[in-house]
Amino acid sequence: MQLPPSLAISTVIFALRPSAVSGRPTLWLPLVRRIREPFKGLWALPGGPLTQAESLLDAAGRNLRETTGLAPQYLEQLYAFGGLHRSPDQRVVSIVYWALAQPTEAVLAEESANVRWFRADKLERLAFDHNEIVEYALWRLRNKMEYGSIAYHLLGRTFTLAQVREVYEAVLDRKLDPANFRRQLKATAHIEATEDYLQGGKHRPPRLYRYTGSAAVLSSVDTAGPASSPDGDRPVSRSPVRGQPSDSTPAMVHPAEDPAPAPSTFH
Repeated sequence: MQLPPSLAISTVIFALRPSAVSGRPTLWLPLVRRIREPFKGLWALPGGPLTQAESLLDAAGRNLRETTGLAPQYLEQLYAFGGLHRSPDQRVVSIVYWALAQPTEAVLAEESANVRWFRADKLERLAFDHNEIVEYALWRLRNKMEYGSIAYHLLGRTFTLAQVREVYEAVLDRKLDPANFRRQLKATAHIEATEDYLQGGKHRPPRLYRYTGSAAVLSSVDTAGPASSPDGDRPVSRSPVRGQPSDSTPAMVHPAEDPAPAPSTFH
């Protein structure tokens, strides 16, 4: 209790990987096995302490490269976790970032005995409060699917309309009507058809599209409603799905600490 609080950086990295059962894209994230106490042997989010000579963003990027070998293009501040009992040996305030990895980026992850990919919605008990952090990151991602560009960070430069639907289904964890989704998606701005087609399938090759908008453009594709957040706040804007609340502001580090005890340190 006499020690000053420690500041750490943690990162939630989401990517699409095929389900072992159905083969359809599902949401996964890499975790790191802790090799020392506290919580030795449990899996945890990649991260580490903040040094004196780097920014928060630089620290998040460095920790990702050192632990997983990943350097995703989409890396954003998610939330500040600073509960009094986050770590059993010293108070730790953790600035959490989240990243979205495209398929070409995700395959570069360095897996080993202590670094492994897990289904984001089927996690076992993690070290510290990392289950709560992942749940909050999933809530933010599902709400930010309202933003026109967020889904495309999980896709390549070009994609089929069916692949976009698979992203939404994987993130929202529910089936969407293919015809209705296709109609809505083609009606949105910043979705541009290319002259290319996806080759290699058994049927007529589908046309490839690309996204031409920015992160500030809203999408009119269906989104999911939010779960509860660490500090209990709830968005008040409405999503394109009638009657469903959604989050309309970009993810930022919140100044308020989460009220429930929560640990997530890497020291």
